[in-house]
Order: sequence, then structure tokens, then C-alpha cells
Amino acid sequence: MVMTTNAHTTNTVSARLDFAKSAPKVFRSLVGFDAAARDGLDPALVELIQIRASHLNHCAYCLHMHTNDARKAGESEDRLHMVPVWREARHFFTEKERAALALTEAVTRVADAGVPDDVYAEAAAHFDDQELAHVLALILTINTWNRVALATAKMAGTDERR
Repeated sequence: MVMTTNAHTTNTVSARLDFAKSAPKVFRSLVGFDAAARDGLDPALVELIQIRASHLNHCAYCLHMHTNDARKAGESEDRLHMVPVWREARHFFTEKERAALALTEAVTRVADAGVPDDVYAEAAAHFDDQELAHVLALILTINTWNRVALATAKMAGTDERR
């Protein structure tokens, strides 16, 4: 048995399935989608998007993974600490990064209010159509990864990438 605790519940669950082993074709497709989404995007921006979505989705597994990846890529601790409060710490991020973070929040929380026109327009002002499509695809992939990690009770600190 594994104890899992979050802000809402405490559950005792049996070990959950290994998604990669149980659905290898789906897993490989998701890995391919993720790789295609990142293609041509600034690696620092990729990590900021993944970190922000993981915060919003309360995905400790992905948050741990992507903050570590960002550090390895040279991201500063100051910026990493400011991601959850980027609106209040605007000077830590470029206009382009802020537009991507706002779009990440809107798409991640799409059920709350859709994607507001002003948020989309701001992102479109900073990214050409191909870049914007890749940013959207990246937001979609990290939200999917967050849901896979949460549904299968992945534990932070156990990054299994090879």
C-alpha cells in the first residue's frame, strides 16, 4: 500500500499501473508529440511552460522533473522561485515569456473561462504562427503528462527517464 496525500484527500492505494509498460504505443506517441512540440522553441521557455502548468495541476512529479531540467539548462533559482507568482514578479521574465505563461494558465484552466481573446492576442503578438502552434502543443503535452503522472500516482523525485 502507498499513502498519497494532497490538499483534498488522504488515500491508501495499491501500486498503480506503469503507463509506459501497459500502453507502450500510446506512451511512445506521447513522447513523440512532446518532442515535436518543443522543436524550435527556446529550451528555457519550454521549461517555464512545463513548470507553470505543473504548478497549476499540482503535479509534484512533473514539477520536480522540470525544475531540475531547468536548473541543468542554467535557469536561475530566482526565476524558478518566481514562476508561480510571475505576474507580481514581471521583471524576472521577458514579455514573450509572460505571454507564454498567461497562455499556459488559460489553456490549462480552459474549463474555467476558455482562452480569453486578450491572452491569445498577446501570445500571437510574440510568436509567429508556427511558434504559437508549438507553444500550444507543448501546453497540451505537459497537461497530458501531468494527468498521466497524477492518475498513476507518480512520486516526485523518481524521474524514470532513460
